[in-house]
Amino acid sequence: MKQAETQTAEGERLVKFLAGAGIASRRAAGALVKAGRVAVNGEIEFEPGRRLLPGDVVTFDGTIVTPVETLHYIMLNKPRGYVCTSADPHAEQRAIELIDLPVRLFSAGRLDKESEGMILFSNDGAFVEQLSHPRYGILKRYHVRVKREFTPDELQKIRSGVEDGGEILRVHAVNRIAPCEYEFVLNEGKKREIRRITARCGAPTIRLKRVQIGALQLGNLPVGAWRELSPEERRAALTVLMDDSPRQRRQAR
Repeated sequence: MKQAETQTAEGERLVKFLAGAGIASRRAAGALVKAGRVAVNGEIEFEPGRRLLPGDVVTFDGTIVTPVETLHYIMLNKPRGYVCTSADPHAEQRAIELIDLPVRLFSAGRLDKESEGMILFSNDGAFVEQLSHPRYGILKRYHVRVKREFTPDELQKIRSGVEDGGEILRVHAVNRIAPCEYEFVLNEGKKREIRRITARCGAPTIRLKRVQIGALQLGNLPVGAWRELSPEERRAALTVLMDDSPRQRRQAR
């Protein structure tokens, strides 16, 4: 069995190593460890924070884990009708299948089946983690068409927080941009959050499109197309925009 001197850095945490090898984001890798699917030197390891030493051999589901040689950072303009999960065996159309690369990629967050627009994929677990977890404060911007106009009171209610299913759904910002069309800005992005908010206000979502993550904009990428991000664009995606004013948005373009 090939030893892992070139696979691990001394003292590197197990979840960081798994993320760097493209197995999953750090958070998801922690769940895999706790589920007993990861072994170190032939012994099942349940502690995600274990520190690895030179010579340690890590396996996932019985296969030796090695770091990926090339990291990919992909922007996809997801069409409606595609799901973002790669694990749904019943999905007829999966977004990942639109990306023609022979590597295992993970989506940084999700868009539901009927939503469209920007979604990022990568085999860099740390990058995916930063974009996915709300503690990093990366804002996502959506253009949303609804069945009817919101009243001023409804907009204030949305800005204050909408209760649905025992959860309080909060947006970072919401502004009208055209008749029956609004721009929503989210940090956390709970499951179907915008659709749940608009439905609770009696104005169901007709179309939902993600147009920006951090300071990275979708631009003119055609629907269904994908491309690699430049280093500058990767940094833009991870930019925390503290101000949501129109001036800040112009500077981010």
